[in-house]
Amino acid sequence: MGEEIVVIEGDGIGREVVPAALEVLEAFDLGFEFVSAEAGDATEEATGEALPAETYELAADADATLFGAAGETAADVILPLRDAVDSFVNVRPARAYPGVDAVRPETDVVFLRENTEGVYSGHEGRLSEDLSTLTRVVTSSASRELAEFACEFVTDGRGPVGGPEDGFTVAHKANVMRETDGRFRDEVLSVAEERGVDADEELMDAFATKLPLDPTQYGVVVCPNLAGDVLSDLAAGLVGGLGLLPSANVGHDNALFEPVHGTAPDIAGQGIANPTAAVLSAAMLLEYLSYGEEGQRVRDAVEGVLSDGPRTGDLGGDATTDEVTAAIVDRL
Repeated sequence: MGEEIVVIEGDGIGREVVPAALEVLEAFDLGFEFVSAEAGDATEEATGEALPAETYELAADADATLFGAAGETAADVILPLRDAVDSFVNVRPARAYPGVDAVRPETDVVFLRENTEGVYSGHEGRLSEDLSTLTRVVTSSASRELAEFACEFVTDGRGPVGGPEDGFTVAHKANVMRETDGRFRDEVLSVAEERGVDADEELMDAFATKLPLDPTQYGVVVCPNLAGDVLSDLAAGLVGGLGLLPSANVGHDNALFEPVHGTAPDIAGQGIANPTAAVLSAAMLLEYLSYGEEGQRVRDAVEGVLSDGPRTGDLGGDATTDEVTAAIVDRL
């Protein structure tokens, strides 16, 4: 029996694009054992829990998890799921593809986002009718762990060309958040120096201005949690939209793969959702499980379909989710 993959469709278009990604994975006949699990708004309505304990345990024990999207319960689903796989880095590539009407077709950037701390740590409170607080958490240990991953990522040649030669850019706001982002920046740059990896730094607001003007000056970008979330969405706008961005939440012995987009309630259930991000997330899953050749074949098939069609409506076409999926599988 092969690796166990937990499959969580979630809500909205997650129920359309995850089956598409699953169809692509099944095309290789690698002996994966697929285990279905539930999470999200509909699950909370049915069971009282957005993320049942059974789903959490399945994700924690599996070799990998493929997840779609959650609606209003997103924070109650994705954050615990990332905890279940012990994820410390969120890998988000943003690349423009031939045939896609991109604002910046030269864009090819990978964001390595810290995945456990920052303002997403969950330390919020409403102290009075007038006052709410949020505590930002940054540790040296988590910052260094992300930096170690980033050094290995670029040393192994997994990053695109751009930024410091064979290195990465640290995006932060240490000029204002001196203790938290200052700690993050110092630890990441320290690890890079220890490992002999070139690294430069950029204030995140300056980065947000410079990236759209010339994305070729960046390759691998290392960010705190919130910054990585926002800046990668900015990059999505340069390459054709969130429907093209996959992601991987990587832990020490497990990983969770998901498209960056949400549930898209305006088109959910119509069969017209773009499956590209979910399928590319499946390609990342294959590569994580050491099926590198198969992962590259998926990427090549997706690129061919994006270039030649058919395409979904968000990319100027009129194809359905099933038609695009069938075209990808046919190329495989």
